[in-house]
Amino acid sequence: MTAQLTDAEVSVRRRWAMLAVGTAAQASSATMVHGPAFLIPVLHVREGMTLAEAGLVAAAPMAGLMCTLVAWGLVVDRRGERFALLTGISGVVVAGVVAVLVDGPWQVAAALFVAGASSSATNAASGRIVVGWFPPERRGLAMGIRQCAQPLGVGLGALTMAFLADRYSVATALWVPLVAAAIALVLVAALVIDPPRPPAAERAGAANPYREDRYLARVHSTSMLLVVPQFVVWTFGLTWLVDELGWAAGFAGIVVAVTQLIGALGRIGAGHLSDQVRSRTRPTQWIAWAAAGTMLALGAAASGSASWAVGLAVGLLVVASAVTVADNGLAYAAVAERAGAFWSGRALGIQNTGQYLVASAVPPIAGIVITAWGYGAAFALAAGFGLVAAAVVPVAQERPLS
Repeated sequence: MTAQLTDAEVSVRRRWAMLAVGTAAQASSATMVHGPAFLIPVLHVREGMTLAEAGLVAAAPMAGLMCTLVAWGLVVDRRGERFALLTGISGVVVAGVVAVLVDGPWQVAAALFVAGASSSATNAASGRIVVGWFPPERRGLAMGIRQCAQPLGVGLGALTMAFLADRYSVATALWVPLVAAAIALVLVAALVIDPPRPPAAERAGAANPYREDRYLARVHSTSMLLVVPQFVVWTFGLTWLVDELGWAAGFAGIVVAVTQLIGALGRIGAGHLSDQVRSRTRPTQWIAWAAAGTMLALGAAASGSASWAVGLAVGLLVVASAVTVADNGLAYAAVAERAGAFWSGRALGIQNTGQYLVASAVPPIAGIVITAWGYGAAFALAAGFGLVAAAVVPVAQERPLS
């Protein structure tokens, strides 16, 4: 089958199949990037590394990913989605094999850096597939489904890699993202087709969407602001349950895993809502307000000591875990739709880079706040970023969906 067909030649079933493959590809990327964090206990205790050193190994794929997001976006814009996915996932597989075979944590870290750098191809390419193959009235739902990939990939790593590393070895655990990437590569080769786009001759005349107005910049800024409450909850939710409330780590982990699934459903629901109201920015603004209110209430409840306050805080933690991630698919769809066929790859790369940069700064800064003033204060302060995000959302600049 050819790599590109017209819109009329591709069935609805094939479009949903490509969405499933794009989601699987992104999930395998998430397992490769975030999964090594679950190797830290073994690297620390069995390999004799300090926590800081083990953290550097775990952060290697994330560092590689951040270095190449915009570059892969350019590849998508110039060569197409299928080429970028096949090349990027092939790089993940090769680097994954090296990570399994080499001896020594620093050699593993170097291989994981390359794997992360290759895996970022899935961020731009699989998002563009959604916008390219789905009509406006289905893109929000489709992008919400695609955005479930991250929690699914993280969940796969959490359920398998820590156990395999502890029972067998780090190399055994690394087979999980390697096999996931290999399966994704086969599926991409079999099913993914480049969506229709204007003739390549029009690329030179494609206007830079960042020069037209500040719409894309404001969408990026909104997403970066909403990353703060999201990662405060993601990073310190389990620690709060264990250290502050005295829960068993295993039970707390189950609760956090459930919140990941609820968050995935929240992304799908937000995408479907955006299709119904024919807007990506208005639901984003509603989510920002909801995130601010939920985090403020969580902060107040977490600061209390009464049993009813603690129970309320746990419930609010679950709600916050869903609300604070619900905007991701909306922002992706808004960016890809405004950027157009020849700029969406780079625009999505910029979108991801900004989010990851903020996400990397949240844990240390929030840790300082928690040490000084407690968990309640950290949760409440994160609400302020939601309020600012609600003001930054470019509702008035959004164009009718087409």
